[in-house]
Amino acid sequence: MRKPRDFDGELKALQDKARDLKSRKVQQLGELVIATGADSLSVDELAGALIVLTETKDAGKREAWARRGAAFFQSRARRTAPAAERHTGGARVQPGGAQPSTGSKGAA
Repeated sequence: MRKPRDFDGELKALQDKARDLKSRKVQQLGELVIATGADSLSVDELAGALIVLTETKDAGKREAWARRGAAFFQSRARRTAPAAERHTGGARVQPGGAQPSTGSKGAA
């Protein structure tokens, strides 16, 4: 005979997991704002910039932003990784660690 499932227990566990994931997402967004220096912007400026980003349909701009973001995270990983764990694959890193973006400066 099969053991009956505890639907209430499973539902509670799923709700707890969803709450934890949402909390982690909010924390990571806050850390990202701080890491990028966007915490120096006013709430209105930051909200306005995010709204413009989400409304932008230009694939070229979005691609340029994505490349710039990837370069940001790669440069942070290089700065924080111990020297023994760094793998540059023979590629030279420019001073400051960030790769130049192909988009124009401040492409918004």
